[in-house]
Amino acid sequence: MSNRYAALKIPGPLLAAAGLVFLLSACGVRPIPTQPSPAQSDTFLRLDATTFRQLPGWITDNHAEALAVFLKSCEKLKALPPARNIGTESLPTTAGEWRVVCNAAARVNTASKTEVQYFFESRFTPHHATNNAQPTGLFTGYYEPELRGAWRPDATYRYPIYARPKDLISINLGAFRDEWKGQSLAGRLDNNKLTPYPTRADINDGALRGKQLELLWVDSEIDAFFLHIQGSGRVVFKDGSAVRIGFAGRNGQRYTPIGRVLVAMNVLKPEQVSLQTIQAWLAANPLAGRDLMEKNKAYIFFRIIEGEGPIGAQGVPLTAGRSLAIDRKYIPMGIPVWLVTTEPGKAKTPLRRLVITQDTGSAIKGPVRGDLFVGFGSTAGAVAGRMKQRGEFYLLLPKKQGT
Repeated sequence: MSNRYAALKIPGPLLAAAGLVFLLSACGVRPIPTQPSPAQSDTFLRLDATTFRQLPGWITDNHAEALAVFLKSCEKLKALPPARNIGTESLPTTAGEWRVVCNAAARVNTASKTEVQYFFESRFTPHHATNNAQPTGLFTGYYEPELRGAWRPDATYRYPIYARPKDLISINLGAFRDEWKGQSLAGRLDNNKLTPYPTRADINDGALRGKQLELLWVDSEIDAFFLHIQGSGRVVFKDGSAVRIGFAGRNGQRYTPIGRVLVAMNVLKPEQVSLQTIQAWLAANPLAGRDLMEKNKAYIFFRIIEGEGPIGAQGVPLTAGRSLAIDRKYIPMGIPVWLVTTEPGKAKTPLRRLVITQDTGSAIKGPVRGDLFVGFGSTAGAVAGRMKQRGEFYLLLPKKQGT
């Protein structure tokens, strides 16, 4: 999902270290019940080994589709040094472990359903993921929107899509401590101190005007806002040509879901919140709508993408129905996950399939939480807008060699 905002939440023990970061800017054991440190909350990932026979609906899926998506992730995994830790504090794993299974995956005859299924069953052990023994979590959907745009502004196309500013600094906190993996800070230097970057309201009021950062212009402030939420999109011009734009950076400000704000305002009930209802309210209330959008201080910067896309946080093209955004604080990029949930808006219709963790997002918080990429355009947008399902998943982790 590549917003894709990764808004930082600094636990108490990290606050003291944040100053250190500012100074720096200036100068396979299975099963795996991961216990939290005393300073942490009750939210933590627990993994319990199981069997493929225990996976609901396992034999009904098209595993070859998932294998093709997994091979895209393998390109990234195999490019890393074998000893590189690509895991999380909850789930340590190295690139070398995945290189072995990726090499085996490349040799599979994808035309043989039996051979593809055997590959997964012989090379992986499924692990039921729970949040402190709570098995279910929220699963939503996201998509690649289509916008109408122009290279130059006029009375119609007057909402800018900005490129990444040169003074924007992003800090990967995981480079300083393993327990900070998946967390980041962003800002800019002011007298050798890292300070917050302008908010959405600041940028709307002209904080970046005159810096020659406008990639292009679109005709809808609402569409531009949801482009930020989705993290990528296609912009279509009057002559029918189009470009794809994708995530290039974030301002580091906290992400606020405006649907929750509408619930707090008693405008919508929790069960009424969807992409469609939020868009409708914004369109019907343009002045209040801008104020509402600016309550989400987070802001995304974009770049032109050449070739296949959209591109997820792992750096590979996303595949509709097979790419999953997760909280990389708990779960690594590029691993197969057996998803068990229900169809969007249909709580009694099962949705069970093998997906690959290839993206992340600001609203994706917690060990059992996912955002399924559902495709491009208005039809996909309608599906994504309805998807707010309870579900669970199983991580497929490489078997130890010789087992």
